[in-house]
Parts: sequence; structure tokens; C-alpha cells
Amino acid sequence: MTGPQRIVCLTEETTEWLYLLGEEARIVGISGYTVRPRRARQEKPRVSAFLDGKIDRIVALEPDLVIGFSDMQAALADKLIRAGLNVLVTNQRSIAEIRATMRLVAALVGAHERAEAWLVANEAHHREIAAEAAAWPRRPRVYFEEWDEPMISAIRWVSELMAVAGGDDVFPELAHQPMGRDRIVPDAATVAARAPELIVGSWCGKKFRPERVAARPAFASVPAVRDGRLHEIKSCDILQPGPAALTDGVEQLHQLFAEWATGRR
Repeated sequence: MTGPQRIVCLTEETTEWLYLLGEEARIVGISGYTVRPRRARQEKPRVSAFLDGKIDRIVALEPDLVIGFSDMQAALADKLIRAGLNVLVTNQRSIAEIRATMRLVAALVGAHERAEAWLVANEAHHREIAAEAAAWPRRPRVYFEEWDEPMISAIRWVSELMAVAGGDDVFPELAHQPMGRDRIVPDAATVAARAPELIVGSWCGKKFRPERVAARPAFASVPAVRDGRLHEIKSCDILQPGPAALTDGVEQLHQLFAEWATGRR
């Protein structure tokens, strides 16, 4: 077996990807937020949150590589590096960057061919979804909310997945901002002015409350609120920059958009 033998995954998407590649035996520690795949929680010790981790426990696992995601894990990565560990932190934001990161991780564990087969099939499926959506008479205007207080709109890969699924992000200019603080929507009136026909909530780590969203000032006139088109996609299915978003996330978006486009419920 080539490449790193003992890997700690600080976020879920790397864990899910290694399981999909059949390389789960290399994983010696995972994030406490991991829910995909379900069996990982029973099989692997949970040694980190998102912003911090149990440094002593991670060191005791003797990993030869720790893999994290996002500039938000910079402080955690610094602690682990200072503890003498090898750390790889990626910062993917787009669909293309997610796929590139998945190829990188696969190459590290000698699973390039299996990864490429999965990715090629996934790209083909995205083309099929987009082709189906292209036949609809109209595309919905969509407000995707990643957090409620403050209101944060869709990160770039989510905005791109919405386009694949057949919808149009009402804040496309914010999606290209890499930091959450730069995707803050100033107030409810700003959302209302964009007149979204669908609202999709995925509040990182907590349940989406459509009744609270509908009660916001100026939201009574929003088409999505008027028509009762407020929906949740769980954050583990769409806000993890890995396999989940490219499969379940885009599928759920496509189903919601198709229901809107065809008038189904």
C-alpha cells in the first residue's frame, strides 16, 4: 500500500471520499461532524470539531497525514504542524476545485483510476441533469441561505450546482466571494428585491426554520413565501465540498426545481 497509511480527516468530505475509493482502512481519526458514510462514526474515533480538535488525541494516533479544509481551519492546522504532524489543508470553492481536490486526495493514496471513473461518471450525470432542465419553459430564481443571522447566501460551488440543477442564484455576484463574511446579505429587503421564487435553506449545523424566514420584514411579498416554496437541504448533503454535494446535493436541488417548473408538489 503506497502513500500515507494513517490519515486523520478533519472534515467529512475527505472521509466520505476515502470510503468511496475503498481506502477507509487508512483513516485513523475523523471529524465529530461526520455523518457520511454513517458507518464511519462507528468505526473511527472522532477527534475534531471544525475550528478546533483534540491535539493530544490526534498526535497519539500517530498519523502520517492530516487533511483539512478551508482557511477557517488555519489555527487548527497551525497547532498540528507545531505538534510535528504533516498537514494538508485545501481551500476548494468551485465545482472544478472540488473535483481537482478529490483527484489530489485519490492520487495520494494510489487510487487515481478508481477516482477518475467516479468523477467521469459524475460529470456525465451533471450533463444529463442540465440537459433535462434545459427543456423546462422557465428556470426558478433561487435564494440559497447558508446561515440566518447574519443572512449568508450560497458559496460558489452551491451556486454552480444550482445552475446545473436548473435554477438561477439571485445573488450570483456574492457566490464568487470566498469568505462567508463577504457573502452576507445586508437585510431582508435586499433579498425581497431579488424576488426569489424558491428559497432553499441549509443552515450549517442547525435545522432550517422556514416559518422564521417567512416572517421576516418585507418577505410577505416574496414569491417563494407567497407560494410556500421554502425548503431545506441538510448541510451534510450540500455544504461539504466533496462527493455529497456532487451527488445528493445537486439531485435534491434538481428535484425541487423540477417540482417548481412543472407545478408538482
